[in-house]
Amino acid sequence: MWLLLKNGRIIDPSQGLDKVADLLIMDGKVSKIGKVNAKKLDNNGVAYDVSGLVVTPGLIDMHVHLREPGQEHKETIETAALAAAAGGFTTIVGMPNTLPAIDNRAMVEYVLNKGMSAAVNVLTTGAATKANEGKEMAEIGDMVNAGAVAVSDDAFPVQSADLMRMVMEYSRMFDVPVVVHCEDKSMTHDAVMNEGIVCSILGLRPWPRQAEEIMIARNIMLAELAKCKLHIQHITTAAGVELVRSAKAKGLNVTAETCPQYFSLTDEALNEYDSNAKCCPPLRTQADVDAIKQGLADGTIDVIATDHAPHAIEEKEVEIPYAPFGMIGLETALPLVITNLVKPGVLSLADAIAKLTEAPAKALGLKSGRLTEGSIADITVIDPEASVKVNASQMKSMARNTPFDGAELIGKTVATIVGGTVVYGADSLNTI
Repeated sequence: MWLLLKNGRIIDPSQGLDKVADLLIMDGKVSKIGKVNAKKLDNNGVAYDVSGLVVTPGLIDMHVHLREPGQEHKETIETAALAAAAGGFTTIVGMPNTLPAIDNRAMVEYVLNKGMSAAVNVLTTGAATKANEGKEMAEIGDMVNAGAVAVSDDAFPVQSADLMRMVMEYSRMFDVPVVVHCEDKSMTHDAVMNEGIVCSILGLRPWPRQAEEIMIARNIMLAELAKCKLHIQHITTAAGVELVRSAKAKGLNVTAETCPQYFSLTDEALNEYDSNAKCCPPLRTQADVDAIKQGLADGTIDVIATDHAPHAIEEKEVEIPYAPFGMIGLETALPLVITNLVKPGVLSLADAIAKLTEAPAKALGLKSGRLTEGSIADITVIDPEASVKVNASQMKSMARNTPFDGAELIGKTVATIVGGTVVYGADSLNTI
């Protein structure tokens, strides 16, 4: 079985590839990039004309809240995968803050087994501590051997420096990164939004940026001590970017991510008390947005992830102090990247694609994120010029909690291919 994409602009940052060519898929793997004569192939396949479109390695989101098991009223592995496919993501990595937590071999296997029937590749991290309680280290070796690709404290940041050091040292033994949510919880009790003038005007409890920056600094120092791979999640502040920049200058094995909301919105998005703009960590100021963009441009921030955090409608439609943190992001990430980074010239399209493919694959030690001969044919087809209007009611996710509903953006996913099979957008492709 073959599939041929004709005349597309193929961008693969892992090879420095950016050219118009054909891409042939045979039996689920990339077979050839170059000139392919479809007439010389047998009848057991299909050819699509993708002229004017961009063909890239399948996008990878290394920060997704699947909600399953335990909170299937928010999202399931199946629906998260459908949302991912609609957003151009061929691989998603779940966070361990489920109910029960992904803190042992059986829970890792549960997610991976459920993911086998999903539309896209579903991977998972393992919890840093048992039950995400921050008291006792989880069974890291068992989880990694079962298939966990990283260890994370996401949503439940480990407050004890001694315990975090232990987590890092054990993770180093199994050669997996420690993926950290940086927050000093003693400074954020009942906090709602960024501490600043907007917070004061709205009368909401402040979340000081130092709560994030203190823990970024601590985790970098602990990673240097433990000699482990460290990945810092959803960085939001100018000083946080500078801390990562300094760590890289020292040669430490540190990577970092940000999310589209942190280069697309400021804390002014909460002016109308929109609970969909309440996220963790919170939206910051324009100066922070500018610093995030600079960090992306100069390579300090390696990865763009979504922190897809689905919630039921009734959970968000309450007074903002009582609403849960988070917003969905799988189906809006690509157009937000193109609209707010590529079109203004912050990143080239190739550099933006790198932060959604090669960089997360490298951070997690995955073999995906590239289009080399023999590689699994996980592919995203993009129209970087298409105008799109965000419509939350039509999203594939079960959730609707996005502050971007109604936004006019540029760039969309035309098709998503996983293992050589078109899992999204087949009707949008022109058959030859």
